[in-house]
Amino acid sequence: MKNPPLMDAATRRWRAALFLFMLATGVSMASWVARTPAVRDALEVSTGSMGLVLFGLSIGSMAGVLVSGGLVRRHGGRSVIALGAGLLVAGLAVIAGGAALEVSAGVFGGLALFGAGMGLAEVAFNIEGAAVERTLGRPVLPVLHGCFSLGTVVGALAGMALTAVRFPVGWHLAAVAVAVTAAGVWTVRAVPAGTGRAEAEADAQNPGSDSGSETGTGQGAGGERTGGVRGQLAVWRDRRLVLIGLIVLAMAFAEGSANDWLPLLMVDGHGTSATAGSLTFMLFAVAMTTGRFAGGPLLVRYGPAAVVRASALVAAVGVALVIFSSSAALAGAAVVLWGLGASLGFPVTISAAGEGARPEDASARVAAVSTAGYAAFLVGPPSLGFLADHVGLRNAMVVVLVLLGGAALITRALRSPVPEREGPGTGAAASREGRPRTGSDQPDLV
Repeated sequence: MKNPPLMDAATRRWRAALFLFMLATGVSMASWVARTPAVRDALEVSTGSMGLVLFGLSIGSMAGVLVSGGLVRRHGGRSVIALGAGLLVAGLAVIAGGAALEVSAGVFGGLALFGAGMGLAEVAFNIEGAAVERTLGRPVLPVLHGCFSLGTVVGALAGMALTAVRFPVGWHLAAVAVAVTAAGVWTVRAVPAGTGRAEAEADAQNPGSDSGSETGTGQGAGGERTGGVRGQLAVWRDRRLVLIGLIVLAMAFAEGSANDWLPLLMVDGHGTSATAGSLTFMLFAVAMTTGRFAGGPLLVRYGPAAVVRASALVAAVGVALVIFSSSAALAGAAVVLWGLGASLGFPVTISAAGEGARPEDASARVAAVSTAGYAAFLVGPPSLGFLADHVGLRNAMVVVLVLLGGAALITRALRSPVPEREGPGTGAAASREGRPRTGSDQPDLV
């Protein structure tokens, strides 16, 4: 088997920059989540009204996600990351001000900016990470998302400590904004220009493509264009990609529900203190981080289909214990299963989406599946909040349980495409690039 290429200095800086800013975004997200009870108390709103406030994060996230892929095709990943970083920092500053002034509309607006920045940057990061994988010939996305989870651990620890000493939430988030600014500046300088955009320009020069009014076109497996809005929708004609999108939506919903509601779930659903709620979220973040950094050997040995199916079932057990256990201690411990099970779902499905496609098609497929995953952040927090007003937050989490069970039933879609449909750079080449062999290259484990 061919050895992976050596990493040059520029690629090392590229990868390190992606790792750094994903770490910073994890810190910022966890800082907000850990202080959610304090913000809710400061705003003096109900759980359902807090769901409306959180809807700002959902709107911003989906707005950023829906336009990110097209912006990357037109301007390149680095420009989109820079824009996302700026919006993320602005959002943190506005949230800090809204919390300090106890203005719900201010927190809503800040969350919208924060979500837009996260959506723009994270889709671009997935495209950049997939490009680094192709350059290095080995997996990068699980560790990239692991850095985000590690950031959530750091943010949760800081949030727990600051909650315990009743440090003002506004000043806390303002300090995080300063740190994210520094990380963003270094990252934008280290990431090379043109990722995604260079592929689009190459497509436009392809005699078999039509540059027309679409910016950056490509031909998918069925001869469909992968540039522009119509091209982004056309990739969903692939049944395998649809199933992958459903899997990532369910797994992202499981992760996002914990991110948005876990501290309040422990406080309101199990009667713990706010500090204990933050500690529980930290345990979830530690489990997510552990799963993402340690999952590589499992993927190599068993393949993504078997690993994601097992992960969904483990997460389901954890969620069920949190919902139905009468013991707050047992529910807190079960959060570890929830985090371990949800850890690999998003990065593994993102890698699977680009597998079996030409490099110029991979960006559109990765962006499409990322959009499906982030859609969970649109329907998740508000719907669970509204449902919780009627059945309680613990019972509302049954929705997460059902989605995880459904995802476990369709993980066959994560197997590699059959060799007959492979082109240059896929199949055996994908295995040489460090992707686990699945499908016909792997025993039938699921």
